[in-house]
Amino acid sequence: MTQSRNPARFTARRTVVAAVGAGGLTAALAACGDDSGDGGDSGDTGGAQEQPQEGGGDDGAQLGTTAEVPEGGGKIFKDEKVVVTQPEPGEFKAFSAVCTHQGCLVSSVEDGTINCACHGSKFAIADGSVAHGPATQPLPAEDVRVEGDALRRG
Repeated sequence: MTQSRNPARFTARRTVVAAVGAGGLTAALAACGDDSGDGGDSGDTGGAQEQPQEGGGDDGAQLGTTAEVPEGGGKIFKDEKVVVTQPEPGEFKAFSAVCTHQGCLVSSVEDGTINCACHGSKFAIADGSVAHGPATQPLPAEDVRVEGDALRRG
C-alpha cells in the first residue's frame, strides 16, 4: 500500500517547526546577554570612587592615580571601560574592561586575574591573556600612561 503525502501539510509543518526553533534560538541568545553591562559588583579593590577629570592641553583625560591600583591587582574604571593593573611594583598595564566573550564589563581584579562575573572568564593581569574560559580572545590593550602619580588616557 502506498501512502500519499499532502505537500501543503508538509510545508505548514516545516514552517511551524522552523518558527519554533527560531524563537528558541532568540530566547537562548537573549539569556546570554547582560543588559546592565556591569557584571555585578564594583570591581574596585579599595579606594574612593573616582570621577574622570579632563587634563589640560594634550595630556588626555585623567583616570585616577597610581595609588588606586594595588600591586599584584588592579582597578576597573567602569565609565571609561578600562582596567589598569600593576602586575609588578611600578609596572602599569591597561586593558579594555569589556570581556571578549559576550561583551560584559569585567567585575573584579583578584588573585592575579581580571574576572568577568557574567560567564566566569578570567584574564591575566600582566598581559590580558585568557587564564580561564569561556573567552578565547585576550583583553585588548588600552593606551594609558603614567605621568607622575596620574593615570591618563592616550
